[in-house]
Amino acid sequence: MVRRVFINGLLQGLFQGLAWALLAGFFGLALVPLVLMILASLLPEITGPGSLSALFAPQHWQLGAYAQIFRQLPVATYALNSVLVSVVTTAGYTLFAAMAGYALARLPVRYKSLWFWLILLTLMIPPQVNIVPLFLLMAKAGLINSIWALIIPGLFGAFGVFLMRQWFSDFPVSLQESAALDGCSASQTFWKIALPTARPVLVSLALWIFMATWNAFLWPLVATHADAARTLPVGLAALKASFRDGMDWPVLLAAATITVLPVLMLAIIGQKAWLSATLAGGVKE
Repeated sequence: MVRRVFINGLLQGLFQGLAWALLAGFFGLALVPLVLMILASLLPEITGPGSLSALFAPQHWQLGAYAQIFRQLPVATYALNSVLVSVVTTAGYTLFAAMAGYALARLPVRYKSLWFWLILLTLMIPPQVNIVPLFLLMAKAGLINSIWALIIPGLFGAFGVFLMRQWFSDFPVSLQESAALDGCSASQTFWKIALPTARPVLVSLALWIFMATWNAFLWPLVATHADAARTLPVGLAALKASFRDGMDWPVLLAAATITVLPVLMLAIIGQKAWLSATLAGGVKE
């Protein structure tokens, strides 16, 4: 009996060690391109494969590529636009998705199943199909070449409605009934009871929307053509197109690093926020 327990514990430890080793290997493979990008952006120049030997030689590192970016492009304007567009879009998308999802799950809305399926049908339409009609709509409203043209189309999406509707469908009926007995209206029940219990899914949805908005390229490229309204990904593309005689790789990689690092930091911070919200948001029927 003792021998069997020992063998089972040994096998379990081996399997756990193998699983952790595989996870560490996958994490390392995913981290290698990011590390190489940051180190290459610190080199004075990249003329060929031989110059990459200085990647891990700190005496060759310098910040000249970053200084050149700020001299060549209005990076501060691009970054501010990216932050404004991403924050406002994320806040609006999350709020509207939560309100629509709660209404479709808990309120006595007529034909709400039909509305729900019509909203889901929009997921079958490729985003590229909407570019031309969306551009014409924004042009009619006089919003082309402004950050509002980047914010307004992103305030509503079927995925968020679906996610929140599925969450609120499992919202405990006892809490809703208790709120009604205490005299809470439907809006008070939503804001004071239902919404706080949805913190885990709200944090997850907000992180996903923020990163998708921050990295968006096609629509900002179409809707903006002046530096005052461009975001970082579009500015990075403009930097790449500005090299007429060759590619200045350290400068380009420095611009990519500036674009990636805020999202990476948000992912690290957001993981802790999501875990905290998950542990604090459990509700028992």
